[in-house]
Amino acid sequence: MAHKLGYRFFFPHLGARGPKSANPVIAQQLITMSRLFILLLIACTTITTSCVTQQASLTAGERAAAATELLQLSLDKWDWMAEKDTEKLADFFHDRSKFVHMSGTWNKARELEIIESGSIWYKQADVHDAVVEVFDDTAVLWNRITLVAHVRGNDVSNEFTVTEIYKKEKSGWKLLDLTFSKVRDTHKIAPNATAG
Repeated sequence: MAHKLGYRFFFPHLGARGPKSANPVIAQQLITMSRLFILLLIACTTITTSCVTQQASLTAGERAAAATELLQLSLDKWDWMAEKDTEKLADFFHDRSKFVHMSGTWNKARELEIIESGSIWYKQADVHDAVVEVFDDTAVLWNRITLVAHVRGNDVSNEFTVTEIYKKEKSGWKLLDLTFSKVRDTHKIAPNATAG
């Protein structure tokens, strides 16, 4: 009975007796189409279940551990920049990373060239405040800093909120974006929202 009800649902023009009452060639084609439809439905359900499983959110503990790791990586990055350690930075910067400064935006190769040549020497970054939000394999980190840099022959000191975007890869966290926003020294970064 369920078999015939299924045919009536998908093929109401065949009547209660199902596809056997129709032309045998057409009936066989309809049966094949029904089977393909069912297989397609099963495949879609399996793929959807697989995608949901792969994108499962991190637990609160995993997010906290990632946040701690990223905060340390961000501090290390300032040290590597001050030391002009382009080898460590080359590994740390994502190949498609961007760097947004007051004077322009450039890619990984140009940022490493600027650091190595000393045309901008990030001499010292004092981090006053830092907040990180982790979204599974992506994270955004904001830090408010006083940056002393040597630029065009002069030491300059500026207050920035620096936005850093990270992507987790097999080899670890990679920096995708570093954006400097000039702010007042009273600027505060809003704390994380509580996850619901």
